Amino acid sequence: MYQFIVNPSAGAGRGYRIWKRLEHQLEMDSREYRVFFTEHQGDAAEIAKVLTAERDDAKVIVIVGGEGTYNEVLNGVSFRGLLTFGYVPAGFRNALSKGFESFWKVNCQAKRILHPKYYRMLDYGVATFGDEEIVSRRFAGRCGIGLDAAICHNLLCCPVRNQMTRLHLTKILRFGLGLKQLFLAKPTKGYILLDGTQKVEFNHIYFITFMVRREDKKKRKNSELLNDDGKMTVYIGNSARKTKMIPILRDLVMGVRKKERGIRVFECNEAEVHLARPLAVHMDGESCMCQQNLVVRCIPKRMRMIGS
Repeated sequence: MYQFIVNPSAGAGRGYRIWKRLEHQLEMDSREYRVFFTEHQGDAAEIAKVLTAERDDAKVIVIVGGEGTYNEVLNGVSFRGLLTFGYVPAGFRNALSKGFESFWKVNCQAKRILHPKYYRMLDYGVATFGDEEIVSRRFAGRCGIGLDAAICHNLLCCPVRNQMTRLHLTKILRFGLGLKQLFLAKPTKGYILLDGTQKVEFNHIYFITFMVRREDKKKRKNSELLNDDGKMTVYIGNSARKTKMIPILRDLVMGVRKKERGIRVFECNEAEVHLARPLAVHMDGESCMCQQNLVVRCIPKRMRMIGS
């Protein structure tokens, strides 16, 4: 049986509209399913926790929403039995949408989920942080500390976010919020320890971003754009001059990853971040407040996902 976890508010109501089209396709195919709608933050995690509390039959959980809903489900599930995920992106365009059909092609989404041709084993990340109380959070696409996270925090509470989404101006909104956060940003110094062996120190750190779903340059022209091989890509933005961060901020908002001055790129399985002062942290766009120390590791090929 298919278990759908739907965030109807995702993408300024796009989640509900997509679900109604999926529901029609399910009824046309006479498929047995259950649907759970989220109303508040944290609902998706609680639903996923209940659905996977007992180790019984194989389960298929299909997420209809944005990367925040995806992140909640990932943090709520228990990997006890055979668990398969499906994902229909309905929120802001983000890293998790790569490798899946566009949210406009709902019929293709339904066909892919109801009649899967293959499955992929995907990586996910785990970040551990906290001084008094140690907290661990999973993330499916990206985790960041610093400017990237500050933009996400600001976006979550932005009063015009839904209106900008309806007008397809999300990237402009993100860039505007990014300029604001860059103006307010106070870079810090610190170091990162890669795989427990390579220590790299930095001054004027603006952000550190971890991506567990890495772009495979050899497959850019193919449909399978992302490589899940147990490694993370780490992007570190640092510069003594704040103005040099503006083009980097533009590429960050547009989703472009370039090796340019001010950006250092590394690959690793595990990393420790230690900063001189706390900075904002996010997991798949969801706020984790401000942290000073962070341990991030990649869990290889643990998520069984319906292929696109």
